[in-house]
Amino acid sequence: MLEKTVYKKLLSHAFDFPVTVNYWDGQSETYGDGTPKAEIDINKKLSMKEVAKHATLTLGEAYMDGDIDIKGSIQQVVAAAYRQSSSFMHDKSFMKFLPKQGHSEAENKKDIQSHYDIGNDFYKLWLDPTLTYSCAYFENKDDTLEQAQLNKIHHILKKLKPERGKTLLDIGSGWGTLLYIAAETYGLHATGVTLSQEQYDYTKEQIKKRGLENLVEVKLEDYREIKGQFDYVTSVGMFEHVGKDNLPGYFKKVNELLKPGARALIHGITGQHNGAGVDPWITKYIFPGGYIPSVSKNLDYMIEADLQIDDLEPLRRHYQKTLEIWDHNFNQVRDQVRDMFDERFCRMWDLYLQAAAASFEAGNIDVMQFLLTKAPSGDGLPMTRDYMYTKN
Repeated sequence: MLEKTVYKKLLSHAFDFPVTVNYWDGQSETYGDGTPKAEIDINKKLSMKEVAKHATLTLGEAYMDGDIDIKGSIQQVVAAAYRQSSSFMHDKSFMKFLPKQGHSEAENKKDIQSHYDIGNDFYKLWLDPTLTYSCAYFENKDDTLEQAQLNKIHHILKKLKPERGKTLLDIGSGWGTLLYIAAETYGLHATGVTLSQEQYDYTKEQIKKRGLENLVEVKLEDYREIKGQFDYVTSVGMFEHVGKDNLPGYFKKVNELLKPGARALIHGITGQHNGAGVDPWITKYIFPGGYIPSVSKNLDYMIEADLQIDDLEPLRRHYQKTLEIWDHNFNQVRDQVRDMFDERFCRMWDLYLQAAAASFEAGNIDVMQFLLTKAPSGDGLPMTRDYMYTKN
């Protein structure tokens, strides 16, 4: 009875809109005034001790197992919880229990493969045809996801103000679309590096299929092993994977890989204030070894690495929209995903996509593009940002 009272007390302050909660014993309670916007079924009594200690891990696993059901938008429920400062979902007390976030090269490879080597057939079901798995860039409200992903790649490359015939390195090159566009549209000699065997194999096939053998190559290796210097470096959705303790070294490596006065465009997820850090549910089920740093920490690391900060652009709303489209696409093919894996996997992935969208919607995480020049920076870039928006 005491535990039920604790549940009611917590849930009465957990959301900033009315929600109906159906408890495991058949009782129902509506919290907040007005018509409920969502209904939460707690089918099994959860340990409040575990909820208090590891809120997202305990609640995430309960949803995966069907011990909790949500009728209505998961994204809206999670976003409402994030917005409600007194919510237990906002509690970061679990941080002190987590291990240090260093990564050896072997650990990094294992972590990357656990997520990206689920299978190309899985990602092809719900990503756009470019197989771009990072924040899109919606220049127009009616852009398709594919168009928005192409917009993003051109936006990245234009910021570098690339010159034909020069060299580009893409750290964490995914399925290679940035490499192909860098070569085909901008005339660059592009090299990609990935730790995902599936992405590497796919990129090799595409290079041959597109006839780009003289302009594009891909390597299956850790970014720390890359040798040489390049005119441009790009890295999209990568620094979130390197681990907290490796972030200073990551930006120093970017500096090392740039020729004097050369430029880099680094695109990745950041947190507000002290950063989002690590989430135990995300770490266990989605991105092992992941760490989301704060904007200010990244800026410190860049400056310490002797990189000049030339431009900083937040794309939070763009990533929210990207995730919403991904989740819609995913649920359109959910039966096929279930056949590949199982219902627990489907619930896990749906929760991941919607909770991530909610985090961007609530504003506790963002995605940033950092335009950097290896110091001394000289005067290689125009005085205004107009050049970034010219048509191809």
